Amino acid sequence: MTEPENKHVSGFVSILGRPNAGKSTLLNALVGMKVAIVADKPQTTRTSVQGVLTEPGYQIVFIDTPGIHKADNSIQKRMMDSVRNAVDDEPNVLLFLVDATVPFSEADRKAVSLLQRSDAPAIVIFNKIDLVKEKGKLLPLIEEYQKLHPFAAFVPISARKGEGLDDLKKEIVQRLPEGPQYFPEDHVTDQPERFLAAELVREQALLLTREEVPHSVAVLIDKWETTPQLTRIFATIYVEREGQKRILVGAKGAMLKRIGTQSRLEMEKLLGLRIYLSLFVKVTPDWREKAAFLNAIDWRTMADADEK
Repeated sequence: MTEPENKHVSGFVSILGRPNAGKSTLLNALVGMKVAIVADKPQTTRTSVQGVLTEPGYQIVFIDTPGIHKADNSIQKRMMDSVRNAVDDEPNVLLFLVDATVPFSEADRKAVSLLQRSDAPAIVIFNKIDLVKEKGKLLPLIEEYQKLHPFAAFVPISARKGEGLDDLKKEIVQRLPEGPQYFPEDHVTDQPERFLAAELVREQALLLTREEVPHSVAVLIDKWETTPQLTRIFATIYVEREGQKRILVGAKGAMLKRIGTQSRLEMEKLLGLRIYLSLFVKVTPDWREKAAFLNAIDWRTMADADEK
């Protein structure tokens, strides 16, 4: 994809959608590296995550958001606040991601209504088309979304396989204004290393446990020690009940060891560091309702810690 000589476009693009639509997978595929954790659990993404794509002629700053859902507790209310902020903060383009394998529902209708908060052009993306056996099934789905909002474009993709991403980029770029390159070419995300490391631990906890643990898991980095040869990271996985702790620790600590090993390998690959990782599990009842705890797991708090 090329732009006219001397013309550079740039802008901010918010990615919205229902839980499990594949927003984080899409973000990672677009920017070419892992900046958001991925799991087949609803509410895996808990805050807005930035990913930057820089190519000749354009720079796109993507904002991934939590899945649009009904908020029943404090952490979910914060998640929905971050979704609304991503719409209200005057993005240049809105992307609304749809799981093409799931029938249209009233929850989808309510989710689309959030787009009315912005005048930005919105593109509806039908994800997971590699799993749709009969392509004709997309047409009724497209018709449903046409009724709800004046979408600027309809783009079928497979974020997991990378299908349709070039078409999607073209649709985005042609709607961006002329503008500067906001970030250096090697800038991919604003997430601090502490937050990325904590998220990678949480990701493995989600992937390796199939019990009712996911919504109740949070991770905090307790200590980060860097030497030229080794980075030592000490982290605590927080859950709300003793039963959840037993699941995460496993028989003779086997599950916690698996979580630690996989997390360390992912950290070394992403951060390019040799890492020693030590994990602990602690029960903190009702942490999802405690403002001080929710502030502590916010990436902005971790960014402040990195700067000190």
